[in-house]
Amino acid sequence: MTEATAKAIQVSVEEIETFEHQGYLVLDEFLPADLVSHLSERLKEAIERRKAGAKPSQGAIHRDGNDIRIMHILNDDSVFLKLVDHPPMVAYVQALLQEEFHFHASDAIWEENLRPHGQPGWHMDGWDQGYRSLRPHVPHLQFKVGYYLSDMRDSDQGNLVLVPGSHRGAEEPTEEQRSGFDTFPGAIQVCGAPGTAIVFHNAVWHSRGPATRPGGRRVMLYYAYERPWMIGNPEHWQYPPEFYASLSTERRKLFHGFVFDPPEDRPF
Repeated sequence: MTEATAKAIQVSVEEIETFEHQGYLVLDEFLPADLVSHLSERLKEAIERRKAGAKPSQGAIHRDGNDIRIMHILNDDSVFLKLVDHPPMVAYVQALLQEEFHFHASDAIWEENLRPHGQPGWHMDGWDQGYRSLRPHVPHLQFKVGYYLSDMRDSDQGNLVLVPGSHRGAEEPTEEQRSGFDTFPGAIQVCGAPGTAIVFHNAVWHSRGPATRPGGRRVMLYYAYERPWMIGNPEHWQYPPEFYASLSTERRKLFHGFVFDPPEDRPF
């Protein structure tokens, strides 16, 4: 990625205004089909490697029946690292968060033969249970991206559920509102084909949606970015020194200077 490449990709005024008012955007066909296929193949391989060798105490893989989630995936395969500074997405991060930014965290989800879950997990992203101490209006501190790798055009298969405009709310939703998927006023399921990207504000209320569709399948990646003056996520300590040493000069700018050996002296 180069700065010129990212700047050449235009984010429209309408998209910026929609994000500011609704707190999210759905970008259809954002990843090309061949990249989606490649990411899916590499994710399946990464999961199998972690099944074979990861220690549960390290938090490297979380399994609940057929539901699998792996964290800090950048070192599992070069394709996951390349997605960090995918030029089309960099353009959105720069337009909607800020010009200079840092990588925050990554994880991947693979769920097949979905089982109905219990209560929804409504939440905002960020420390302090979603930066609640900064209320009444939580600022935009983190930029979250969800990539659908499986076909999520049908609802009720664990689709991302969110509440448009909820990042602008000053009041805490009631316990009753958060008790179900359809009890939170304004909640919608985000449906999309493989390759769809959903970007959203850290203060948007969201949850994994209902998983009641027979044969439902959810495979997706999550990447998050943050303002460069924020403290690094613990994910940064999950990668070995060799990983950081292999980064290009441009990619090193996406990480805090203190993760390198020797530490890099930089503004943020």
